[in-house]
Amino acid sequence: MREPRRRPSSAAAHARLRRRAVAARSEAPYASPRSTRTDQPETPTQLRARPAAPYPTAADPAVPNGPRGGSVLDMVRVAIVMMDTSGRFVLWSPAAEELLGWPSETLVGRGLEALLGGDPELLRRGREVIAAVVRDGGWRGPAMVRNSDNEKVALDARLSLLVDGEGVPFVLARLADAGKLGSVERDLALQDALFEQSPLGIAVFDRQLRYVRVNSTLARMNGLPIADHLGRTTGETLPERAADEVSAIQRQVLATGEPVIDLTVAGPDPRKPGFRSISYSRLHDRTGRVLGVTGMIMDVTDRYRAVAKVEHARRRLALLNELGSRIGDLLDPVRIAQELASALVPALADFAGVVLLRAVADGDDLPHPPHTRLTPLVMSGTAAAEPGPLADAMMTPGEPVTMGEGSMFARVLRSGIAEQLESPVLLEDTTVPDDPRLRAAYELGVHSMLVVPLRARGIVLGLLVLSRAGRREGFDRDELAFAGELADRAGSSIDNARLYARERAAALMLQRSLLPQSVPQLPGVEIAHRYVPGSSGTEVGGDWFDVIPLPAGRVALVVGDVMGHGLRAAATMGRLRTAVRTLAGLDLPPATLLQHVHDLADDLAQGPEEALIATCVYAVYDPASRRLVLAKAGHTPPLLIPAGEPAQVLDLPSGTPLGVGGVPFASVELTVAEGTLLVLYTDGLVESRTEDIDVGTARLSTVLEGPHASVEELCDRVVGTLQRGQEPDDVALLLARLGSSGSAGGAPAGAPDPSPLTVAWTLAAEPTAASRARRLVRSTLLDWGLLPLLDTAQLLVSELVTNSVRYAEAPIGLRLSRGRTLLVEVSDPLADPPLERDSAGTDEGGRGLQLVHRLADRWGTRAEGTGKVVWFEQALPADPPVPGG
Repeated sequence: MREPRRRPSSAAAHARLRRRAVAARSEAPYASPRSTRTDQPETPTQLRARPAAPYPTAADPAVPNGPRGGSVLDMVRVAIVMMDTSGRFVLWSPAAEELLGWPSETLVGRGLEALLGGDPELLRRGREVIAAVVRDGGWRGPAMVRNSDNEKVALDARLSLLVDGEGVPFVLARLADAGKLGSVERDLALQDALFEQSPLGIAVFDRQLRYVRVNSTLARMNGLPIADHLGRTTGETLPERAADEVSAIQRQVLATGEPVIDLTVAGPDPRKPGFRSISYSRLHDRTGRVLGVTGMIMDVTDRYRAVAKVEHARRRLALLNELGSRIGDLLDPVRIAQELASALVPALADFAGVVLLRAVADGDDLPHPPHTRLTPLVMSGTAAAEPGPLADAMMTPGEPVTMGEGSMFARVLRSGIAEQLESPVLLEDTTVPDDPRLRAAYELGVHSMLVVPLRARGIVLGLLVLSRAGRREGFDRDELAFAGELADRAGSSIDNARLYARERAAALMLQRSLLPQSVPQLPGVEIAHRYVPGSSGTEVGGDWFDVIPLPAGRVALVVGDVMGHGLRAAATMGRLRTAVRTLAGLDLPPATLLQHVHDLADDLAQGPEEALIATCVYAVYDPASRRLVLAKAGHTPPLLIPAGEPAQVLDLPSGTPLGVGGVPFASVELTVAEGTLLVLYTDGLVESRTEDIDVGTARLSTVLEGPHASVEELCDRVVGTLQRGQEPDDVALLLARLGSSGSAGGAPAGAPDPSPLTVAWTLAAEPTAASRARRLVRSTLLDWGLLPLLDTAQLLVSELVTNSVRYAEAPIGLRLSRGRTLLVEVSDPLADPPLERDSAGTDEGGRGLQLVHRLADRWGTRAEGTGKVVWFEQALPADPPVPGG
């Protein structure tokens, strides 16, 4: 390792330089000085004699904010070398030692050969350069020398001629690393180019936030020359409003060092609206000393407006999507109108009103255009950014809307072309004079309005009225076009809802016409019923019920559900109900009746491609015996609630739905206590989209077990449990209190009836049975005060009993019932029904059933057990006396 070189004393250096200068003067020819520069040192000796001061450190109070080692001179060290005119070195600076590695002891006093290593070409070139300096007074250019490691080093050299006080010439050479110097020059050139040619405004501020440097772009943006910026602050060059905001940002950046990047602010000139993006960062040197703040300013008015336009378009698209989601699944014109108004406030307007033709709101046929001021209109939807009495006065939901001839509303309604009102003085053009709505609009500060037609298939269905008030900007042409698009979408939805409402009303009318208009109130049974169509989001279904009087005071209770919705389901339901009612007239057992209906499924269906699928429950109740027989075809199970006991779900053989088949139908026979409640219903009462059917059944049971005054009240309470928000299916409900004569609770089980309405006997199958039957009928009718029916009843019962005695061998039953009619029943164990035939004039028999057919009001036969029952009815007198009275 090389030992550190000792720096010679200043006295020794002075003496050595003096000796070398004298020697050089004696050896070299005289050359007149070519330079008389007064800013050079007097003599090289004096320069060399002065000791170099050490670099100041961070502790030096003259150096604020740290050391100064980060300057350009630290990056590119300049070496000072002094030679005489012959090329001998008389001074070799420490910077030269660092640059080339040669110590001064090695080179001082020696010529160029010691530095150039004896390279003839470099030596020749060096002497030419010294000669040029002596001749011209200076030279500048690249130079190639060798360092202490014998490597060539490219230098940037600048040589000048110096003359001391005695006229002795010297050559002063300033040497720098060509590579580092070129890099610094390129960086400076690039910085200048970027600063001056940048399309962005660039500024440099000192620690007092005064402009140090400004490019021409920022000067143009601020409207001031560059010279008017330098030395002044932002507050002195920009308007006060803009300067306060920018100055605060600059101070914050200078204090915290946190940069502010791409902050959008309003332009400084209020006469030229625009926007700027500003970025500020704190400026440091290489040692970390704070020098000031740099700023970059860009005019982003076009970008801001483009982004604002995109954001505006995004908000409009979001509004369209929101409107579609709010009205897309609605099928009620009035609800759509209200959702439309609510969606547009405050996103597009301060007030919104939707005016519909009354025919549209009611789901009727449209009036033929063109519409006139007499066309009925109704305010169907309203919304206000700030609801209040004035807003209600200007737009009252449900109120009819009147308009003057030739008014803005009338013109838009007639032409179907949207119009825009741009001044509050034009509000009178929207309605008739002295309209209270006009005064309310003035008080609310309405100054801009759009009246847009709601159209569908080229027909105007109503008007969309949008208003802005207060300081909000008025509508522009783009917003008018956008409102038209909104109105077109809403118009299509409103028209679809109108068409659906009309079809639904027709289906509902058909269904209601096919359901029983009233049900008979029979002795011993209290009946209540309800039919609830689905909400507006659901088409009319095929739910139905029926109450069918049967002979002997019995009654058939039926509830069914046809799969599907709409007119087809309603029509199918009507055919199915007719078939059940017709077969019920044959007095068939419930399971047999369902089987017959199933066999007719293909004939009851809409067509060969649409099979009939329906569920049904059929129950027959006999008040006299309190016997209840039920059968069902894939239907929800009935509920049975004995008086004072919890509800029971009747476990009936399910069977398959009608039209499916494959499983035989079976009946279940029960004996019920008086006052028992039987509940038949369709699945819409207990099913929902959010819970299991068992949950709905349990909820229904809880309601039915509660106290109630009548079955009518109980029906209302059950219907009140429906979850209408869930868009339920149709509901058919049939409640029957069994063993009741009209009261809610009925008579207690086993209590004697002071006025019996039914009597029965058993007769032996012998010839005297007919005469005994006549006597029993006579005495009973006399007790009941039914003397006008006596002769006919005795004749007909005699014929029926005689017919049974002729063909049956077992005992014969006789039963009389007094209800709305007099019912006489004759039963025998023979299963074959009697046949009515035409008898010739000479025939002795065969006229019994002909007499029954002609004299009785109604007659028939039914199977009962293994035998049959033949019955007939007679109408009671107008005011029959009370039995026993």
